[in-house]
Amino acid sequence: MVVAPLRPLTPLEARVLGVLVEKQHTVPDTYPLSMNALVAGCNQKTARVPVIEASEAEVLTAVDGLKALSLAFEGSGSRVVRFEHNLGRRLALPSQAVALLAVLMLRGPQTVAELRINCERLHRFADISSVEAFLVELAEKDPPRVLRLARGPGERESRWAHLLCGEAGLQAAEADAGGAGSAPSVASSELAALKAELARAHARIDTLESGIERLYAELGLQR
Repeated sequence: MVVAPLRPLTPLEARVLGVLVEKQHTVPDTYPLSMNALVAGCNQKTARVPVIEASEAEVLTAVDGLKALSLAFEGSGSRVVRFEHNLGRRLALPSQAVALLAVLMLRGPQTVAELRINCERLHRFADISSVEAFLVELAEKDPPRVLRLARGPGERESRWAHLLCGEAGLQAAEADAGGAGSAPSVASSELAALKAELARAHARIDTLESGIERLYAELGLQR
């Protein structure tokens, strides 16, 4: 089988690849992932920058793209189709570097200290210097896999970003990470669900209040 050259990934392909690496470590009992689990991981509201709402069809297209690049493949031995990553073998990277790339794909540009914390469940680095050593190694590859970004106004430390999506992906990642401190993204469907739940909670409170009033009246008590 001829392996296709590694073109720049799309943002969704990078998200899918990052999810596969993450879930291999955080939920090993359910890895390789089913399509439902993969879609849920891509659309997760926590530990994701940016938050997205990808459909199953979109995720499947991204998986097909990764399979063509030998970065992912279908697992065997299950009646349900499951998917797993091949990032370390495809790029000849150690597990530490794979963990760093996964977290960068999932959360956008980060400082060395942030990466050490966010990688905790994928790989426990001894100290910040060991994180930086692997980042430098990734940056010195041909082609480079990560880049140290110039410090922005008010930033005390440089952030690192992955280059698996190319220069265009890097610019988009910087923009997304720059807005990470603002209000979190909430889908309209999620907002509607929250409003409906709040209305149900108010209705239950009204019902309880009415029941308490009747109980006091039956017992001849005053509130």
